[in-house]
Amino acid sequence: MKIMVVGGGGREHAIIKKLKENPAVSEIYALPGNGGMANDATLVPIGAKDIDAIVDFAVKNGIDYAVVAPDDPLVLGAVDALQEKNIPCFGPEAKAAIIEGSKVFSKNLMKKYGIPTAAYEVFNDMDAALSYLDTAPIPTVIKADGLALGKGVIIAMTREEAKDAVRSMMEDKVFGKSGDNIVIEEFLTGPEVSVLSFTDGETVVPMISSMDHKRAGDNDTGLNTGGMGTVAPNPYYTADIAAQCMEEIFLPTIRAMKAEGRTFKGCLYFGLMLTANGPKVIEYNCRFGDPETQVVLPLLESDLLTVMQAVTGGTLSEVDVTFSDKHACCVIMASKGYPTAYEKGYEITIPAAIADNVYVAGAKLSDGKLLTDGGRVLGATAVADSLADAINASYALVGQIQFDNKYYRTDIGARAMLAQVEG
Repeated sequence: MKIMVVGGGGREHAIIKKLKENPAVSEIYALPGNGGMANDATLVPIGAKDIDAIVDFAVKNGIDYAVVAPDDPLVLGAVDALQEKNIPCFGPEAKAAIIEGSKVFSKNLMKKYGIPTAAYEVFNDMDAALSYLDTAPIPTVIKADGLALGKGVIIAMTREEAKDAVRSMMEDKVFGKSGDNIVIEEFLTGPEVSVLSFTDGETVVPMISSMDHKRAGDNDTGLNTGGMGTVAPNPYYTADIAAQCMEEIFLPTIRAMKAEGRTFKGCLYFGLMLTANGPKVIEYNCRFGDPETQVVLPLLESDLLTVMQAVTGGTLSEVDVTFSDKHACCVIMASKGYPTAYEKGYEITIPAAIADNVYVAGAKLSDGKLLTDGGRVLGATAVADSLADAINASYALVGQIQFDNKYYRTDIGARAMLAQVEG
């Protein structure tokens, strides 16, 4: 069976490694992939947003199943285009991917169907937004409507910061057309939880919860990044909270999308805030999170391809999806200076004995050598019986991986350990 995975980061590497476990899989192509995946997939130099080329490759190479992992090609309609050529896919159609593609859409959806989220206002006029901020509660959150590489959200602690954020999005166009419309919303407090879920549009199967670490520096300092590490499960996400989220958030969201004629099939990511007034949705993503995938999939005991095919075929309720009761920790190794300016081109050394535990994100092959080629270079993931052991094992892996200019946080999992003590 020939599989095609669209995307090129650590998330895609984790998906590919899990798909390889199925003995029916004879070949996996990564479009475009990265140099660190070369031992796990055949790299194809086609960009994730080049929909025509992706479809052409799939048809010419007899692809049996495709996984479209990143947000951009999903929103652009990659799944629609592949399905038109009778190639079964994992991932939502464009009309469903809008749940991430437009924050205005997702906020209005939650309001219409009574799904708990932060109070908000939508603006397409900068002067109106600035005027609103004269009296809006502070702190506040400013969000660009469209995709912005995960960076289109600014938490403003002062009124002036909020106004600067509005001007940067709507006047300076720092996020391009994504800032034509903006959402200004209530600032929520509480532990954050990421819950990825498999859904075929009828059934929802949440995966193991996780805790991301977005800030670049230890103790949650510095700039926001794409994620510096994750642990799973998230100790704040209890069985009672999980049951509440299923009834108040997960099922209502799936039903709302179906009612809107936008049935969602694929992986729906719920970014949650556990507030004093109960769980609330911070954001939806229309795909696997990164780096959450790198701790969630290693805990999946069921066959990933079987589950994905059930999602595509609408038979998820007939498949047993099970997860290990162990703990996982992923530490991201980045280029020093990330997420702003950083140098690349340094040789990476990953001992063969630990390669199965490493998910490469920003690297390229040059003359047989693996070189850094991005801000987030790779993630080292360990699974253990306890959270403490998983954290220690993950950092032990990090210590064996070498490249100049490497940088990583030293406190991934510390908050989760504290939560266990408090709990």
